[in-house]
Amino acid sequence: MFDFRLKVFDTVARRLNFTKAANELNITQPAVTKHVKEIENYLNIKLFDRNGTKIKLTKAGEILLQYTDQLFTVYSHMEFEIAQLKEHQKGSLRVGASTTIAQYVLPTILAKFHQRYPAIKVSLVIQNSEKIEDLLSQNKIDLGLIEGQIKNRNFHYFPFLKDEIVLVARYHHLLTKKNTLKLEQLETIPFVMREPGSGTLETIDLALKEKGVKLNSLNIEMQLGNTESIKNYLLHSDALSFLSVQSILQELKNQTLAIIDVKNLTIKRDFNFILPEGEQSSIGNLFIQFTNRYNLK
Repeated sequence: MFDFRLKVFDTVARRLNFTKAANELNITQPAVTKHVKEIENYLNIKLFDRNGTKIKLTKAGEILLQYTDQLFTVYSHMEFEIAQLKEHQKGSLRVGASTTIAQYVLPTILAKFHQRYPAIKVSLVIQNSEKIEDLLSQNKIDLGLIEGQIKNRNFHYFPFLKDEIVLVARYHHLLTKKNTLKLEQLETIPFVMREPGSGTLETIDLALKEKGVKLNSLNIEMQLGNTESIKNYLLHSDALSFLSVQSILQELKNQTLAIIDVKNLTIKRDFNFILPEGEQSSIGNLFIQFTNRYNLK
């Protein structure tokens, strides 16, 4: 409902690059320039300083960016409140979620959503992040929730939940008695990891690369297709694993698994909603607004 030109400005302001903004919005670069120019003409002030291919926000641009953040939040809340007036929301919603999200985050949200909208039938497909993107591109689901990097320009990505991946061992493992491990010690330890295509594995790979550690240099003795299998494996093994902190809250409480700190290594990531380009499911948008409105994060 909001003025698309503000969305264009917001994207350019965050990317500080007209080409990247055009790619993200799936419009041409001249169209991006046109929308920004129209806002500048309306306000009668420059929003960006241009120096060759580099741009930066002017003071006016910085002020407008602050207000666009507030406007988008207000619009989202307004649309949600109006949707509440439609007392008999009904239909179906096909959700695809990566394994970690589906097992440890979604159940509470789905239960609350069903309580509020009992006439909406929700079906859930659980796969790794790569396969969820494939299902969305094939129109077999209405929206997805994935881990890992934003990489497909054919989808819209919306932040859902912040997560941290930590190094985990069984509670009485000898290494849990150490305060921290050094990065170079990782290559001497047996690991069990998620399967190829997993968003968790992709995130770990990228984080280790940034620290000069290659994933294939680790002693990976087993790769398993879901986190529950990995947790059970750890309980009967001296292997370690990198897991989402969301997935081990109960085990930490029960003192069956423990976190081991790694010096100079912090692995944080976002879980994201993904929606296809073009016309989108109104119930899918309602579901996204529901999670944001009730701050189930």
